[in-house]
Amino acid sequence: MLTQQPSASEAPQPAPQPRPLEDLIAYFEGEYVPMRDAKVSIMTHAFMYGTATFEGIRAYWNADQQQLYVLFAREHAERIRNSAKMLLMEDLPSTDELVGIILETVRRNGFTEDVYVRPSFYKSTKAIGVRLHHLEHELYVIATPFGNYIDIEKGVRVMSSSWRRNADEALPARGKLVGGYVNMAFQKSEAELNGFDEALVLTADGHVNEASAANLFVVRDGVALTPPVSDDLLEGVTRKALMELLGNEGVPVETRSIDRSELYVADEVFLCGTGVQVSPVVEVDHRPVGSGTVGPIGRLVRDRYFDAVRGRLPEYAHWLTPIE
Repeated sequence: MLTQQPSASEAPQPAPQPRPLEDLIAYFEGEYVPMRDAKVSIMTHAFMYGTATFEGIRAYWNADQQQLYVLFAREHAERIRNSAKMLLMEDLPSTDELVGIILETVRRNGFTEDVYVRPSFYKSTKAIGVRLHHLEHELYVIATPFGNYIDIEKGVRVMSSSWRRNADEALPARGKLVGGYVNMAFQKSEAELNGFDEALVLTADGHVNEASAANLFVVRDGVALTPPVSDDLLEGVTRKALMELLGNEGVPVETRSIDRSELYVADEVFLCGTGVQVSPVVEVDHRPVGSGTVGPIGRLVRDRYFDAVRGRLPEYAHWLTPIE
């Protein structure tokens, strides 16, 4: 019996061969250079004190269209400029200029796979001394192939972290500041070393804040709840997009403070962010969420989101910037 051979278009395509990181093109202090040439001194202020801000941006490859789409390029550019202002950085590129640099960095690498892009403004002065003023700053943008941050298919298990989220009056919570991510590192390691996938983080007064590096939605009685930005949240770009998507799917969204115990009786919980994308939660503190499997709203949001970011849903084309 003859076996029909797949056509060239149907045959499995070999995975792209990974390039050495050193060969990838980065934007560094005004020039596009191989990563091997993008170096800073160990005396750089940002290296010594965490005085930098960054964004994580994803770009998604659509194999059928042979097209790479950068997700929320402008929104991320606007947010990093706001974070840079918190660090007393002036004379920043405009949003349009910054978007142009981000897109050009991606374009020069010729990716045909999913990508992570990280722009960062950092205090570049070589100096000892804790401060923000009277320091120069520079910009870099790197782009590298990147897959899933955590398992998004079967659902994730989370635990309440003993480490609280840094309060806005101590370190600006709505700024994506490099030094602040040590707080998240404590939370993430505590969770993983205790056998969980992620950390559930609380504010100083005990309200649900977010995961170690992701925003959060809780579904109760068909309503999607999410904490307000005044509860020391990073103002998530993906969070805002999911509020749009949920509304389009007829799911009411309510913004209010959430108690920890509400997660124990929730119908569904899911995380969102550039790294985690849309990740349904199936267990909180050893308690199953709902049925203990991915729920219908979480599955709907996850599936619609991934169709949107790969350019399959025209109604979300405004989220995307194609790399020409």
